[in-house]
Amino acid sequence: EVELVAVEGRTHRLQRALANYTGHDICFIDCPPSLGLLTLNALCAADTLLVPLQCEFFALEGLSQLLQTVDQVQQRFNPSLGIIGVALTMFDRRNRLTDQVSDDVRDCLGKLVFDTVIPRNVRLSEAPSHGLPALIYDQHCTGSRAYMALARELIGRFPAERQAA
Repeated sequence: EVELVAVEGRTHRLQRALANYTGHDICFIDCPPSLGLLTLNALCAADTLLVPLQCEFFALEGLSQLLQTVDQVQQRFNPSLGIIGVALTMFDRRNRLTDQVSDDVRDCLGKLVFDTVIPRNVRLSEAPSHGLPALIYDQHCTGSRAYMALARELIGRFPAERQAA
């Protein structure tokens, strides 16, 4: 990220790199949780944004900052940037705070919040320590099943012409 600071057109480097990449309709760009130059590049290159949100108090502050950043990016760099949805993660029904965060986000963002939630799940937590994606590590655990349901819900939000491709 430090190397990009001195580069001309630094906010659109990723967009230019992806312009030469064809053959796929969808490209996921997994960003760090910071709002630095790497994330700004991703926001400038993206058509739409999928926001994972941990069901924790400080995540609400981060969401607020992200929404402000998205608004600024739309105004200055990428007017077509949209949010396709917010996915609630690390959801724990035993925790009142989880329900409160979920309710607050749903009240604020309405239909932008996916119905599917990703639960706290030991198998999801173990997968990276084995060097495996969760779906390969244990495709039948509740966390993996939730990610598959979220994927189906996400696909359903894309326009029909993009789904058919």
